[in-house]
Amino acid sequence: MHFTASLAAAVGFTAIDHVLAKPFPAPADNLRPITQIELGPRPYYLVDNMDDGPLKSKLESCQNMKMRPSSFSIAHRGGGPLQFPEHSKESNLAGARMGAGILECDVAFTKDLELVCRHSQCDLHTTTNIVNIPELNAKCSTPFQAAANGKPANAKCCTSDITLAEFKSLCGKMDGFNASATTPEDYLHGTLSWRTDLYSTCGTTLSLKEHIAMTKALGLQFTPELKTPQVTMPFHGNYTQQDYAQQFIDTFKKAGIPPSRVWPQSFLYDDLLYWLKAEPQFAKQAMYLDENADVAGIQAATHNLTRYKADGIKIVAPPLSYLVSSQDGKIVPSEYAKRANTLGLKIITWSLERSGPIAGVHANGDYYYSSIQDVVKKDGDIYNLVDVLARQVGVLGMFSDWSATVTYYANCFGLGV
Repeated sequence: MHFTASLAAAVGFTAIDHVLAKPFPAPADNLRPITQIELGPRPYYLVDNMDDGPLKSKLESCQNMKMRPSSFSIAHRGGGPLQFPEHSKESNLAGARMGAGILECDVAFTKDLELVCRHSQCDLHTTTNIVNIPELNAKCSTPFQAAANGKPANAKCCTSDITLAEFKSLCGKMDGFNASATTPEDYLHGTLSWRTDLYSTCGTTLSLKEHIAMTKALGLQFTPELKTPQVTMPFHGNYTQQDYAQQFIDTFKKAGIPPSRVWPQSFLYDDLLYWLKAEPQFAKQAMYLDENADVAGIQAATHNLTRYKADGIKIVAPPLSYLVSSQDGKIVPSEYAKRANTLGLKIITWSLERSGPIAGVHANGDYYYSSIQDVVKKDGDIYNLVDVLARQVGVLGMFSDWSATVTYYANCFGLGV
């Protein structure tokens, strides 16, 4: 959810340079609820990497249990973007296979006012192969510009620059770019070293309608996020923010999805206020993505919680770092978390497994661990953070870029299964 600029790095050849894979079947074709949840080695690696103690012993005791989907495990950008192109069909299927009970579609609009899954309205140049398709690159807000004269390569391509049909022709790739690129092909490279291009051959892009059909077929819940527009609204002179917010909800209504299965999100407070008035049933599980402390500081953000409660907001969803702090070498609930609980606000948080190896986080800092950088030193400490958030802060659920990590913990402690 939190938008951070892609890090640039020059890397080697990937298949997406030259291969436009044959389109996959429609996202809901042949899909059924997954009954065999497979977590892979990562949760077990994290447990093995923990310091000895009661939490490690508890998590070790769950190593051979049968895992089930959990609503505590929320798939961020599909649930698999640690290794799969974000918001692709493949990332969503990976998240579902790893037991995420709720799948996310960040929702942006196209030039022809169709809704699609994309983390930002204007990230197509780093998350797809658009700059390498001349006729679509030409439609970008800023078509690809090669690095020259000491200036980095540049591009800006938005969903609102192209139609739904054009969006569906794109291949999703791992988020990243090569700032020193002199050709569109070179610009596509930039995957962080601790991720992988193994599955970045041609990620299947999804419309919101396709995402709904897929998630429905899998028997899972939905958490769509109304992305903040990066174009002037009203778009085309008459498509207002409220039109956008209503179309977002109407898409679920038309698909026959009950409000109880939908967890809408937005960073724009006015979107929440609109849903509370116009769509009160859907607003019951709507979450305000609170990042106000990034600008105003954590004390001001904590103070704002009283207003949220008075306005009828029921769920706040701040980043991990807002909810914890360090004390005597341990992770403890923050004042923000305590205040939210006192007010009776429910809490969901984001985003685990977005930060890379924890040794690097400890040494160099990281947005999601900024409040506890001093006490996280190795990968096993991830579960110390999850445990405090789950059992002391009491979060309802947790977004993760690798759903298996949260699913394992949730199953071990019986959360949302």
